[in-house]
Amino acid sequence: MPAASGTLNLASMHQNLLALLLLLTAAVAAVSLARRFQLPSILAYLAVGIAVGPHGFGLMHESDQVSTFAEFGVVFLMFSIGLEFSLPRLKAMRGLVFGFGSAQMLLTALGTGLVAGIGYGQGWRAGLAVGLAVAMSSTAIVAKLLSERFELHSRSGRQTMGTLLFQDLAVVPCLILLPALAQPAGKMINALAIAMLGAVMVLTVLIWAGQRLLRPVYDAVAARRSEELFVLATLWIVVGLAYATGAAGLSLALGAFVGGMLISETMYRHQVEADIRPFRDILLGLFFVTIGMMLDLRFVVAHLDKLLLAVLLLVAGKGAVVLAIAVAARNSMDIALRTAAQLAQAGEFGLVLIGLAYEEKLIGNDVFQVTLSAMLASMFIAPLLIERVARLSGQMARGDWAHKALAIHQVVVAGFALDQHVIICGYGRTGRNIGRFLADEDISFLALDIDPHQVRAETPANGRVVFGSADRPEVIKAAGLARARAVVVAYPDVHSAERVVRVVRRERADVPVIVRVADDSATQKLKHAGATEVIPEVLEGSLMIAAETLAQLGVPVERAMARVRDVRAERYTSLRRQYAGDGGGSEQARPDRPMAK
Repeated sequence: MPAASGTLNLASMHQNLLALLLLLTAAVAAVSLARRFQLPSILAYLAVGIAVGPHGFGLMHESDQVSTFAEFGVVFLMFSIGLEFSLPRLKAMRGLVFGFGSAQMLLTALGTGLVAGIGYGQGWRAGLAVGLAVAMSSTAIVAKLLSERFELHSRSGRQTMGTLLFQDLAVVPCLILLPALAQPAGKMINALAIAMLGAVMVLTVLIWAGQRLLRPVYDAVAARRSEELFVLATLWIVVGLAYATGAAGLSLALGAFVGGMLISETMYRHQVEADIRPFRDILLGLFFVTIGMMLDLRFVVAHLDKLLLAVLLLVAGKGAVVLAIAVAARNSMDIALRTAAQLAQAGEFGLVLIGLAYEEKLIGNDVFQVTLSAMLASMFIAPLLIERVARLSGQMARGDWAHKALAIHQVVVAGFALDQHVIICGYGRTGRNIGRFLADEDISFLALDIDPHQVRAETPANGRVVFGSADRPEVIKAAGLARARAVVVAYPDVHSAERVVRVVRRERADVPVIVRVADDSATQKLKHAGATEVIPEVLEGSLMIAAETLAQLGVPVERAMARVRDVRAERYTSLRRQYAGDGGGSEQARPDRPMAK
C-alpha cells in the first residue's frame, strides 16, 4: 500500500508539473504575441485562461491551490495601488477625483443597474453588482496608452487618470459591499453595518500601528544591507496585513492596500515597489488566467447576439456617460470625446468584482458569462477605439477655431511685443533650464505648454509661458514665429516634434530648430523633416558619465572633457564647424594625449 500510494503521489505530481509546463508555455507564447502587437499582458493571460480552461481545450481545471495563488495576485495588486496612493497627489487632483470620478462611477453603476433590471429582468442586487463591475476602467491599458502618446498631462489625460484614481479607491468599499449584498434581505443591512464598522476599526488600528512601526522596521532591515532580507520583510508585511483583515472577516486585499498606503509615505517606497513587482506580475497573471478559465466559449458562441448587444451597451453607454460629464465640465467636444474613449472599457478591478459577484451567487451563470465576455471584448478593442477617436478629435480641434480663439488670443498677446526671441516648446524641467540659460544672456523667450501646472510656473522677467500646443500651426505662428530667433522643442515626443519642425519649415526656412529626443533612433527622421540639430539625451548622459568616470580614475579633467568635446564635434554640425575654425586646436590643447596606435 505505501508503495502504491507513493506511485500515485508521484504520478499526480508529474501530472501537475505537466499542467504547469503547458500553462507556462501558453503564457510565454501569448505574452510574446501581446508584446509583438503592443497589447497589454493582461489580455494575453486572459486568452491563456480561455484556451487551457475547462471550457476551452480542457488542459487545466481550477483548483483550490490555483484559486489561492490567484487571490494573492489581487492582494499584491491592491498593495501596488496603495504604494501609488499619495495624499498630496489626491489633494492636488481632488476636484477631478471626487467630482469627475465619482460622477462617472455613480452614473455608470446606476445606468447599468437599470438596464440589467428593466431590460434583462435582474434584481436590484444583481444589477448593482454588474453596474459596479462595469463602472471600472482599465488602468493598465489606459495608462500605458496615454504614456506612449505623451498625453498623461493633457486635459483629457488628467480627467482620465483622476477618474481611474477614484475607481482604485472605490474598489475597497466595493469589496466590502458585494459580500453584504449576498446576505438574505433581513440580514443584509446588519451585515453591511457590521462590515463597515469592522473595516473602520481594523483600518484605524492598522494605520495607527503602521505609522509607528513600519518605518522603524524598514530602518532596521535597511541597516543590515541585505536585499534578501528587505524582500522577505516586504512579503511579511503584505501577507501579515492581508491576514489581519482576513481574520477580521474583511477582504485580504484591504489590508494589502493599507500596507501599500503606509509604505508610500516612507523613503522606501520605490525600492519596495521594485522588489514586489515580480511577485505581483506573476500572481496577477495567474489571477487573470483563472478569470479566463471561467469563460465558456460555447455559451458565448451560442449567444453571440447577446454578447454583441452587451458590448455595444457597455462601450457606447459608458462612453456616453463620460461624454456627458465631460461636456458638463465645460470641456470642448474634442477633449470630451478623448476622455470618453479612454474610459469606455472594462478594467482589471471590474473582473475582480464580477468574479466576486459570481462566487457570492449575486448573479447567475448566464449573466456572468455574457458580462464577462463583454468586458473582455471591450478591453480588446480599447486600444483601437482610443486611437481612432484621438484622430477624429484631432481633426475636430484643428477646425474648431471658435473654441480655440481665446487660447490663440492669449498666445498672440504674449508674443506681440517680443522680437528676436526664442520659442520653447514644452516648459518642463528641460524647458525651464533652457529658459534660465536664455535669461542669463538677456534673451527673451516664449514657452508653450499644455500642462496648466507648467503654465503657472515662475519664469524670469524676460520670459513668458502660455497655454498652447506647439504642433498646431496657428499656435506657433501666434507665438511670433515670423520674428523668432530660434525654436527649441524641449519635450521627447518624436511624433509631435516632427510636426513642429514641419510647421516651422513651412513658414520659415532660415530659423534654427533644435530638438530634444530620448535617443538616436529618430535623429535622421527629424533631420529629414528640417531640424537644425537633434540632441539625444542618451548620448549627452553617456558623455558626462564617461567624463566623470575618467576623472575618478585619475585621468586629467582637461583630457576627459577634451574627449567629450571631440565626440560632440563629430556628432553636432555647429560644433564641428567651430572646431574646424579653430584649426584643430583641440589636439593642440592636449599635448598629453597618447598617439593612437
